[in-house]
Amino acid sequence: MAMQTTSSNESAEPMMEMNMTPLIDVLLVLIIMFIITIPIQSHAVKLDLPQNQQNLTPPPVDPIKNKIVITQAGAILWNGAPVDQGTLRQYLDASQQMNPVPELHLQPEADASYGLVDEVLAITKRAKVEKMGFVGNEAYMNF
Repeated sequence: MAMQTTSSNESAEPMMEMNMTPLIDVLLVLIIMFIITIPIQSHAVKLDLPQNQQNLTPPPVDPIKNKIVITQAGAILWNGAPVDQGTLRQYLDASQQMNPVPELHLQPEADASYGLVDEVLAITKRAKVEKMGFVGNEAYMNF
């Protein structure tokens, strides 16, 4: 503690204020040491990545023409093989990458669900199919 004296010869009284500078210096050194000794946090995100796909067969896309049949039972057939809507989109994307782009023939059965036919048409539109034709329209002549 520092002693405070006045110019007059009064009694010297101790200064009642504490010097904060050494305390702050010590705290700053402790904070820096604490920051240095903390291990670095590693944030890991678990991802399920696709495995090696070398042994998978390429999609059965014909380079000349492909045919989509929509059955009365609600099945979608790609060149005779049943597919779901996600697989259909993959096949359409693969066919649009070919050069030249193969034709796509859409053949809904006469009693097929209109909603399913509409969904398939929406999928072909999103896949930006360039060459598409409707096959078997003569089945609708009786309706």
